[in-house]
Amino acid sequence: MTTDAISRLQAAMERGAAARPKAGGFPYLAESLRQAGVTHCRMAVPANTFLYLTEHGDVVVQGEPLVTGFALAPRFDEAALVAALRADQAGETTFPAFVRACWDAGIAWYDVDTAARTCTYYGSGGDSYTEVYPFVTLP
Repeated sequence: MTTDAISRLQAAMERGAAARPKAGGFPYLAESLRQAGVTHCRMAVPANTFLYLTEHGDVVVQGEPLVTGFALAPRFDEAALVAALRADQAGETTFPAFVRACWDAGIAWYDVDTAARTCTYYGSGGDSYTEVYPFVTLP
């Protein structure tokens, strides 16, 4: 089951990456993940770790951590988060730069709900910000 979950996730990520335009591309990736059975994608920002909850088994993907050892969590800054989101949505940043900007804006984790088409960003103090992303049709 685990190998199947990983291969399905990898295929969905590749399909989403191939379909996504430079600007406004996230909904294409999210839709590809949803179609592959991913219900939620949870990102621990300072650890740069994704947890994909799928119908075929849950999968963890570990990126390069932003923080090692002890560090103070930045304060939640909604304006900085929205600026990071708009830059990413316009295709002006790389994903690693977006993750760094989220951390700098005080985001400790975020959760993508592929059924509700929402992404909720959480600060360490309980603050949150939610955006709804549009429905798209994959080619």
